[in-house]
Amino acid sequence: MPTSHPVSHLRDDRFAGAFTAIVTPFTEDGKAIDTGRLEAQISRQAEAGIAGIVVASATGESPTLSEAEYRTLVRSAVEMGKAHDLVVVAGTGSNSTAQAVELQRIAMSLGTDAGLSVNPYYNKPTQEGLYAHFATIAESVELPIMLGNDPARTGVALEPATIERLYESPWLVSIMDVAGGAELASDVLARCPGIALLSGDDGSTLPLMSIGGVGCVSVVSNIAPRRTAALCQAMLDGDLATACDRHAELFLLARIMSLETNPICVKAAMAMMHLDTGQVRLPMTQPTEATKRAVHQALERASLLEATAC
Repeated sequence: MPTSHPVSHLRDDRFAGAFTAIVTPFTEDGKAIDTGRLEAQISRQAEAGIAGIVVASATGESPTLSEAEYRTLVRSAVEMGKAHDLVVVAGTGSNSTAQAVELQRIAMSLGTDAGLSVNPYYNKPTQEGLYAHFATIAESVELPIMLGNDPARTGVALEPATIERLYESPWLVSIMDVAGGAELASDVLARCPGIALLSGDDGSTLPLMSIGGVGCVSVVSNIAPRRTAALCQAMLDGDLATACDRHAELFLLARIMSLETNPICVKAAMAMMHLDTGQVRLPMTQPTEATKRAVHQALERASLLEATAC
């Protein structure tokens, strides 16, 4: 990879590097957002060199947030993130196109840099339906869009040809790819050469960046932000040896974080590191004892059992 201006070809070069899909810290009873803990988390991310944060994503338990909580979370994240010069992205996806447009409008009004809009879930639209859904959002709200292609959670995948059609809109600047395939990602990059392709799966960050991706939207960076940021920067700098070292450090940790549905394990890990985030909300539940042991062992191996470690 080139060592100078590695992202100059992008439609919007703000969307390169490591982004953290930040967890939503709740109070101990899980009934409210703990903005004090949120500020501490965002400060820690900034100090570790993370490029930006994504709030109200699946990792942030967005389906459990009321509209008032969503506004509080996004407003707080924008204020705190901008104070640290972070790019701030808010989850704006919905399986209702009208609701997705409304969330995109709210995110824009609160000052976010982009909306992360995932594939409509449960109703499983066709490719034509996916195109019409995202095109409607792009035509309705003048805010950059980061597509969230996560078929495992949504039940439907965007195909490269559909992404190419959507790329005709200047508001489509990035795609978070959790589909996990180099062939699909290569096809997207060939069709949309200025799109910021970000891995949405920690284990795939290095492989996707090796074929032209420019970063990640990471879950593991909630607990290991400095290492995640270093991996992405090394790849952008063309330093494959350093990137491989960071990948080796993070790969097993990422696998352990997926033992139970995200964000169950990462919230448990943060509690073990004295970075308490409160409860997960139903229908999420606490991890099993076996999972807790596996998470603790992984943190111990990675020397991450203290909040100062990252």
